[in-house]
Amino acid sequence: MGFSRIHSAQTIGLRSSIIDIEVDISKGLHSFTVVGLPDKAVEESRDRVGSALKNSDFPSPKSKNQKVVVSLAPAHIKKEGPLFDLPISLVYLLAKEEIVFNVKDKLFFGELSLDGKLRPVKGALLLTLCARKHGFKEIFLPKENAEEASLVGGITVYGADNLKEIVEHLNEKKTAPKNNAGKCNPVDMPNKKDVTSETAESKISPHKRSPIIQQRPAEYTDFKDIKGQETAKRALIIAAAGGHNIGLFGPPGTGKTMLARALPHILPSLSYQQVVEVTGIYSASGNHDNQEKIITTPPFRAPHHTSSYISIVGGGTFPKPGEITLAHRGILFLDEFPEFDRRVIEALRQPLEDKKVSISRSKGSEIFPANFILVVAMNPCPCGNYGTNKECVCSAHSLGQYRRKVSGPIVDRIDMWIHVDNIEHRKLLADSNSKNTKELREQVTATRIKQIERFKNYSKEIKTNSDMNARAITSLIKLNKAVLEILNTSAEKLQISPRSYHRIIKVSQTIADLDGAENIQEKHLLEALQYRQKIG
Repeated sequence: MGFSRIHSAQTIGLRSSIIDIEVDISKGLHSFTVVGLPDKAVEESRDRVGSALKNSDFPSPKSKNQKVVVSLAPAHIKKEGPLFDLPISLVYLLAKEEIVFNVKDKLFFGELSLDGKLRPVKGALLLTLCARKHGFKEIFLPKENAEEASLVGGITVYGADNLKEIVEHLNEKKTAPKNNAGKCNPVDMPNKKDVTSETAESKISPHKRSPIIQQRPAEYTDFKDIKGQETAKRALIIAAAGGHNIGLFGPPGTGKTMLARALPHILPSLSYQQVVEVTGIYSASGNHDNQEKIITTPPFRAPHHTSSYISIVGGGTFPKPGEITLAHRGILFLDEFPEFDRRVIEALRQPLEDKKVSISRSKGSEIFPANFILVVAMNPCPCGNYGTNKECVCSAHSLGQYRRKVSGPIVDRIDMWIHVDNIEHRKLLADSNSKNTKELREQVTATRIKQIERFKNYSKEIKTNSDMNARAITSLIKLNKAVLEILNTSAEKLQISPRSYHRIIKVSQTIADLDGAENIQEKHLLEALQYRQKIG
């Protein structure tokens, strides 16, 4: 009775693939089948599509004795989610010759409610990027997804409230053909001169390209409100300026968590490319804030120490991103660090080195981005009083077990370790002479710009000092004889590893950048060395 095909797409991890939706309608016992490795949500689209079409005044696939086969190609890719509801409905109407339009250069996705309204889906930004990459010119999706999709240039975005709006916008004929002579594929019908049709007025206006408005939260912990802890605040500024990992250790109640939560607000706003990258990750993972569809500031993730391995690292039967990917281009804060599962702590090794995490499962493998600043906070012992004036009640066994949770290789990958000690009570209500968060953010931003200028002719991948590898350090960082002598002597006495050796150089360069110096001086190196103190 009819065949037609239109195009859709779906995300797999953080990758997107074009999916062809084909429908064949033939005479026979009534059936409505979806093939092509669909999951439960895709199979249930039969009922959603049937009701949505009926309640939108279109013929339903369940209304007559006909055999309807919907194929989602390529068949070897697992199809997940309800985003195929809209294209299945449209391709069915095309095959039934109820509507006619040219499907070329158009892509569709969206979930349908039973009354024909469109509901938002995950991954709209990544799907739009995929559509543009494959040469599509127009994309049709739920209105709630249009804002993030319109971040992508070079493609026209149409956001609709319901199925009927899209049909009225696309349909190029009001009456179906009366005769059976010269039947053709509905895809080609708009080019046939013998088809009685009239172009319907467009009911949907293209969504304007979304402007990137840098918004900061109205309330946040200002650096000026943090009393004392000048060494810790200085170290956080260095960490923000160079993208360095930092550990805060000391007794409970000294402000470690407050310091960590103040850090993201001195980081520079995200560039356009980073906005697209981070927003795409949150969209695909379904972690969008209802009020913030476009993410313009560095994300701050602070999972609880009872969080599972998969929730932190990522994974599942079909690998999905975890907290370390959601922290991409921002901060991952792990409070009570030794209380996390040992597997979680050790799994940080790869992302801290490679800025990505590789997840392999029997049904697939994915590589997720994980370029974040790691901030950890920990007490010196389970009771928190070891090394203070208060009595420590921990046994030697529990103290050793607590410290062994944080292995040497992890300690080595954290650039700076800062002791956050108790502060005198009389200072808690005193005025602070520290710069406020806005001033520090401007200072950090200027330092980041300086680093980008340094690396732009060397590598597009290196944006901050922390991104440098050994080759980049050798090529770009020049150490004078006095500085090199101090570095080598200190490395030998402190018995630091080659990894720590390079990290000290990178931190020293960041301190020099903050100081406005072109090259590392002795004072910069000496300051970087003091941040390599032992924890505990």
